[in-house]
Amino acid sequence: MRRHLMWALCVGLLSTSWIASPAFGQADSAQAHLAAARALAYEPGHDYTGSFEVICVPPQPAAARGAGGGAARGAGGGGGGGGRGAPPREQWYAEPARLFDNLYFVGANNDSAYALITSEGIILLNTVPEYGVEAEIIEGFKKLGLDPARIKYVVISDARNPSYGGVRYLQDHYPLHVLSSEADWNVMARTNVADNVRPRKDMVITDGQKLTLGDTTITMYVTPGHTPGTISTIIPLKDGSRNHVAAMLGGRDPLVNGEGVQYFPTDLDAIRLWKTSVSRFRDIAAKAGADVFLITRGQNDRLPDKIHALKYRKPAGPHPFVDKDAVKRYMNMTSECMDAQLAWRAAN
Repeated sequence: MRRHLMWALCVGLLSTSWIASPAFGQADSAQAHLAAARALAYEPGHDYTGSFEVICVPPQPAAARGAGGGAARGAGGGGGGGGRGAPPREQWYAEPARLFDNLYFVGANNDSAYALITSEGIILLNTVPEYGVEAEIIEGFKKLGLDPARIKYVVISDARNPSYGGVRYLQDHYPLHVLSSEADWNVMARTNVADNVRPRKDMVITDGQKLTLGDTTITMYVTPGHTPGTISTIIPLKDGSRNHVAAMLGGRDPLVNGEGVQYFPTDLDAIRLWKTSVSRFRDIAAKAGADVFLITRGQNDRLPDKIHALKYRKPAGPHPFVDKDAVKRYMNMTSECMDAQLAWRAAN
C-alpha cells in the first residue's frame, strides 16, 4: 500500500512538472522579449519610453483591462467622446510649429496633426478632438501663415476621437475630402460620439493607395490592430536642399474596443494583428528609406521635446527629427513588446 502511494505521488509530481514546464518556458520567453524591447526604448533625442511603459507591461486582470490597463485594453476612457465637455485649455493646447519646409505641426499636446504643404494645396494628416479644432487647426494655420481654405484632403489615421474629432467641423466649413479605411469608416459610424461630431463618410483608402496633390505623393497602408482599419503613411519631406521620408505609424497599441465599439473578438486577435502590421510597416518604411518617425500621439515619441530642440538648431545643423535608426527602433520595440504580450498570455 505504501509503495502504491509513493508511486502515485511520483507520477503526480512528474505530471505537474511536465505541465508547468511550458508555462515556465513562456515566462522566460516573455522576459527575453521584454529585455529586448527595453534596450530599444531609449536613445538620446529619440525617447520611446512612454510607449514602452504602456505596451510592454504584463496583462492585467479583466477588470483592470476594462479600466484602461495593459496591452490590448479597451479604449473607451482614452479617446474623448463627443458628448463630454472640453477639458481646460491648458491641459491640451499646444503651439503650432514648422517641422520641415513642407510639414507643420498643428496638433494638441498629445494629439498629433500635421499639415503637409504641396504646390496645389494642403493635406492634413489627422485632426484633434472636436473641442480643439478651432484653436489648434484654424487658429494654428493662421499663426503659421497658412490658409485653412487650402486644405484639400484630410487623412484619418485611426477611428478614435482624438484623430477624427475635428473632421466634421472642417467638412462643415471647407470644400475638402476626407479619407479613411473602410473598416474605420464602419467603426466611426457606430461610435458613441455626438452626431454633430461624427464625420460624414467620404473617400475610402485601400492598402498601398497613393494620394497625389500637386508636387507631392503620399502612400497609405492599412495596418489593423490599433483599430480595425488603422492607416500608416509614407510622407516625402523637404529640409532646404535635403529630402527626407517620414513613416507615420497610425497608432501605439493594440485595442480591443473603443467609444462603444468592439474592434476585435479577443486581446490575442488585436495583439497578433498589431504585431503583424507594425512589422510589415517597418519593412515598408525601410524600403522607402524613411529617416523620420511620426506617430499620432505626441507623448509616444516625446514630440514636444523635438519641437523645442528645433528652436536651437544651428543653420544646416542636424535635424532633431531625422534618424533612420530611430524609425526602425520604435517598430522593433513594438514588435518585441507584442511578442512579450503573447508569451505572457501563453504562460497564463
